[in-house]
Amino acid sequence: MTMTLAELIDLDRYPIDQPGSPQYQAVVDRARTGLRADGCAVIKDLVRPAAREQLGQEIWERKPTTHFSTQVMNPYFHFHHNDDFPERHPMNTLLERSSGFIPGDSWEGTTAMRHMFEHPALTRFLADCLEIDELHPYADPLAGLTANILDPGQQFTWHFDTNEFAVTVLIEEADEGGLFEYVPNIRSDGDEGFDHIQEVLEGGRRGVHTLDLRPGDMQIFRGRYSLHAVSRVATDSKPRHAAIFAYTEKPGVIGRLERTEQLFGRVLQEHIDAEEARVRTDALID
Repeated sequence: MTMTLAELIDLDRYPIDQPGSPQYQAVVDRARTGLRADGCAVIKDLVRPAAREQLGQEIWERKPTTHFSTQVMNPYFHFHHNDDFPERHPMNTLLERSSGFIPGDSWEGTTAMRHMFEHPALTRFLADCLEIDELHPYADPLAGLTANILDPGQQFTWHFDTNEFAVTVLIEEADEGGLFEYVPNIRSDGDEGFDHIQEVLEGGRRGVHTLDLRPGDMQIFRGRYSLHAVSRVATDSKPRHAAIFAYTEKPGVIGRLERTEQLFGRVLQEHIDAEEARVRTDALID
């Protein structure tokens, strides 16, 4: 069911349709403060209650299309021992990831979820928060608009994103577990930060932030440099459902072949073509 922007978002509190207004700028400034400080901004109760119900229903209707997988991996989505590194090293510390993703091609254009993801006002607002000139919905047909599913007993272990930033909306929270945790700026372009990463992988809590997210909250997060995870959902809990809106600074961007196969269990011709033409933007481990 298509919903208007005013039905989706609390425009009284967050007037994202009024760029340049003092209230708009105040919301943007608060988000920028969080992003500058530790790479994370949370916009509480952005989505209206009725819209949360609609988005939740759309997820449940499409949940049969979820690709679930259970793997052991390091923070860079590698699954095998690497002899070029010592045993006690992030490259050789493999932890369980057990979760699922509803792919982008499950969301037809009439859904409230896709309407919100592609709405120009939201895209402009997010670009302003991130302090970039322009933003475009990720053109990847599988990974642009997705929902992350954590059923009882599942977790998304410590990892880095391949994209500079991610936007998520919590739709349904777990009764127990399912907490978003992160270590801001644990690595940089000049330093992989292996020692601190290994400490966290072994259970250390130095620098770990835990977010108290509620359904309807939007999170803007720089996950390329910040190690992050979603803790295990309790076995007797309801599932955790979160919408993931992916954007890029340039139009027409398609995701990486290997990561797409890992998360969605398949690739399309668009991924194969894009991989052949890909140019790296940094030297960090993926």
